[in-house]
Amino acid sequence: MASTVDNAHSRTDVASTLGTVIDDVIRPQATIVDREGTFPRSGVDALAAAGLLGLASSTEVGGGGHGMRVVAEVVERLAAECGSTAMVVLMHYAATAVIEAHGPREVRAAIATGGHLATLAFSEYGSRSHFWSPTGTARTTDDGTIRLDARKSWVTSAGEANSYVWSSLPVAPDAGPMTLWLVPADSPGLTVTGDFDGLGLRGNGSRPMTAEGLRVPSTAMMATDGAGLDTALGAGLPWFLVLNAAFCLGLADSAVAEAGRHLTATTLTHTGAALRDAPVTRRDLARLMIRTDALRAFLGDTVSALETGRDDAMLRVLQVKALAGETVADVTDGAMQLCGGSAFRRELGLERRFRDARAARVMAPTTDALLDFVGRVAAGLPLFDRANR
Repeated sequence: MASTVDNAHSRTDVASTLGTVIDDVIRPQATIVDREGTFPRSGVDALAAAGLLGLASSTEVGGGGHGMRVVAEVVERLAAECGSTAMVVLMHYAATAVIEAHGPREVRAAIATGGHLATLAFSEYGSRSHFWSPTGTARTTDDGTIRLDARKSWVTSAGEANSYVWSSLPVAPDAGPMTLWLVPADSPGLTVTGDFDGLGLRGNGSRPMTAEGLRVPSTAMMATDGAGLDTALGAGLPWFLVLNAAFCLGLADSAVAEAGRHLTATTLTHTGAALRDAPVTRRDLARLMIRTDALRAFLGDTVSALETGRDDAMLRVLQVKALAGETVADVTDGAMQLCGGSAFRRELGLERRFRDARAARVMAPTTDALLDFVGRVAAGLPLFDRANR
């Protein structure tokens, strides 16, 4: 659950510090990261040096102690400038939530002070976007260590993170559906097995990874054997889904703003009128703005539900990414249409946001999966059954 209170002065400091990093590093690098498909290392390092990667870490280990609301604001602002950087940071915060709940103190402290980048490693070739159904195995060896074998299909920050919150089948066959492990990046047997040349989020380093005979100590287990799904749903998924919605909001909001600037600044020589002078154009811009503000309101209500422990909190969490994914797809598409041929030029920045926005629908849990989950809740069914687990 998110913290119920965030210090207002600290939030101001976070916003100011983030603005400096964005102005100095992230915005100037955004088009390069997208064009070349390079991991945004300079931006991530600048965020770490500014103390922004430890925002969600406990003050007990030197972190910012901030709740989901402040962290969501950070992801939203990053997404407005560079979707790839925002996704790397989003996944780091989601992994941090699990590590804060079940990870070792030394890793928590390293995250808190900006010296450790974490990420999630859930999706696998065998089960694709059904992250709740891992196929990778975990077996106890003769020397008491755990051998992990798996083919992960997409891991954000693959080969760049310092550790991975790793899912597998349980060690004991009847223990439960999934077990989580904290896997250091330098573990022998852990390799990045492919490249990423995607439509959008081109610099987020989302690549396949393989564990082949990877050994970790039994203490690398997070929570208990078989409890990984409960841990993921309780500790990690709320952060992942809410921050995904914030990511979508940042993209949508920046697309509307960019469209507004273009419609204001562009005039027709033969009439002298600006594009904004057409009532139909203003109507369409208003519709995009209303869709974006509606998402902002729903996201704020979702965070409030988590902060206050409302009965509908988990339902809101399941709904918010589905709503956000469809909203940002529609808004960026609408902004492209409003700006016409100019939107296809890279310098306007709309086509990059349009491409980045497409990821939200297909990132696990996908929009279709979330709609099924929401429908199951509405129909009084359990979230999972044997058929979809």
